Amino acid sequence: MAETQTPFTQPIRCIVKLGGAAITCKNELEKINDEILHKVSEQLRQAMIASSQKPPGMDWSKRPGDSEICCNPEEFGDDFDAECSRFIVVHGAGSFGHFQASKSGVHKGQLNKPLVKGGFVATRISVTTLNLEIVRALARDLFLCAEGIPSIGMSPFSCGWITSERHVSSADLSPVAKAIDSGFIPVLHGDAVLDEILGCTILSGDVIISHLAAYSKPKYVVFLTDVYGVYDRPPTEPDAILLKEIAVAEDGSWSVIKPKLQNSIELSVAAHDTTGGMKTKISEAAMIAKLGIDVYIVKAATSHSLKALNGDLGSSIPDDWLGTVVRSSR
Repeated sequence: MAETQTPFTQPIRCIVKLGGAAITCKNELEKINDEILHKVSEQLRQAMIASSQKPPGMDWSKRPGDSEICCNPEEFGDDFDAECSRFIVVHGAGSFGHFQASKSGVHKGQLNKPLVKGGFVATRISVTTLNLEIVRALARDLFLCAEGIPSIGMSPFSCGWITSERHVSSADLSPVAKAIDSGFIPVLHGDAVLDEILGCTILSGDVIISHLAAYSKPKYVVFLTDVYGVYDRPPTEPDAILLKEIAVAEDGSWSVIKPKLQNSIELSVAAHDTTGGMKTKISEAAMIAKLGIDVYIVKAATSHSLKALNGDLGSSIPDDWLGTVVRSSR
């Protein structure tokens, strides 16, 4: 892990990963799953908003050409403040970025090749486009009814995140900490970044979360995915079993506590996924759990994800909760 001094002076409540497969139509190039993103945004608002006032007037999240925005500054009192819990949001790329990166080989490095350099640019255009749309979705109605989230998009490349053979070697976390201290919710994303050895690579949202968790020490971490959690085999198979609880030892190894399994576990990765898919997710979740931080992997936009986001799940996971908790065995 990079030598980074933590800039976080106050505790973070939660880091949330919006899985790319959940918020986009992953097999359709650059297509957002609007229904899921809307529901996820609503649940995040419920979990984050601690208190609010309701001034009328404007919604700065609207795109150019949308219906007219009513804006009367005199209607806002000096004390207006929509207070949010201290959250960090990180999202994957899904159908934004993975295809460009895979086609050009950005994840393999060799930035001196014209195809890779062009792919690097195309990948960043794609993932930052998605980041803007997610920030819009979270911020929607922020001033209209004080129910939006004061979200700020942050790109790892622009914030100086650099890897060495795909491992984070340096990252300036001060913009994230300062944004939170100022009352904003930082929204980071998987990105194309420079690599000290390879030239360039893809930095996944899962790796970003693991690095952030090590320095911000959140109370818990939630991965929102397109399936109910981690299974013992691809969840599309009829006999797939949901793993309810995974324990992580001090050496980073992990074992399934619930349910008891007799067969080995098979984790799959989509052909165009340049970030490692569920394998990377489990690896990074285990590293977070080693820190004593519970990690919940759960299907987005469900009652189960809302319970995880709200922090309603304690040491004893309810039998009717569908998801996977990864926690330290200590």
